[in-house]
Amino acid sequence: MKIVYMGTPDFAVAPLEALIQAGHQISAVVTQPDKQKGRGKEVQMTPVKECALKYGIPVFQPVKIKEKEAVEKLREYPADLFVIAAFGQILSEEILNMPRFGCINIHASLLPAYRGAAPIQWVILNGEKKTGVTIMQMEKGLDTGDMLLKAEVDIDSGETGESLHDKLMEIGAKLIVEAIPKLERGELVPEKQDDSLSSYAPRLTKAMGLIDWKKDAIEIERLIRGLNSWPSAFTCYHGKTLKIWEAEVILAEPERDSSALPGTVCSAGKDFFDVACGKDLLRIRSLQLEGKKRVSVKDFLLGYQLEEGTQLGIS
Repeated sequence: MKIVYMGTPDFAVAPLEALIQAGHQISAVVTQPDKQKGRGKEVQMTPVKECALKYGIPVFQPVKIKEKEAVEKLREYPADLFVIAAFGQILSEEILNMPRFGCINIHASLLPAYRGAAPIQWVILNGEKKTGVTIMQMEKGLDTGDMLLKAEVDIDSGETGESLHDKLMEIGAKLIVEAIPKLERGELVPEKQDDSLSSYAPRLTKAMGLIDWKKDAIEIERLIRGLNSWPSAFTCYHGKTLKIWEAEVILAEPERDSSALPGTVCSAGKDFFDVACGKDLLRIRSLQLEGKKRVSVKDFLLGYQLEEGTQLGIS
């Protein structure tokens, strides 16, 4: 089948490669414009563009895909189907209706739950036990189209945003390769979404990572895992940003720990320290001080003295 593929970040790379390996003709790849990144402001290609160039596939990078010039450019690429995976722009009805089989999207949640930009991270933040990937027929609404195919996966207790991203990326790659021939043969039965069961997963922001120690330890631990590797959970230590990468919940001992203010270091061992939260304690295992590399708490404590009573979160 002739396909125009639309995607931008790492999540969209594995499905693109899977389609190529399955023998589909990728007429073009549409991705976001290159952007300046890092302190050096070097212009970097999107991961999907890098993949497309590796296979010699034409690349189109419109600033706004809905503009007339971009729509007319799209018409130049022969396609029976548009496949979309984390492209990052909303498609107009004109584009959605352009190919013979329409546009199908690889969405990293079990729709109708977690529509939106960051479903992978929000399922961890909210303590869900299961998630998955949905192949859906796109329509004008935000992730509201008919569902064509699903695959479910358990969320492990130590799952991070990064590890779940990689799992769902591979599932999405397998699922899209399975879906397309079934779509072509008319074997997929579209299933309407129940809007009453829908939920929304908004974009992540750096500000979301600021730890509020007044919250329960279990909620903070989910924040740490869900925002790993971006934007990361952080607090303040002697006026510097301190990122927390690994932690576990420790049930508080009422007689000993209940009087500590949230954010207070209650105890420290050779390879951990415990911080009081609104409920229970958070045992920190891995962190990163501003301007330094990520290290274990054991290595951190070799260079910094962290006494009981130290208050985190104070700038």
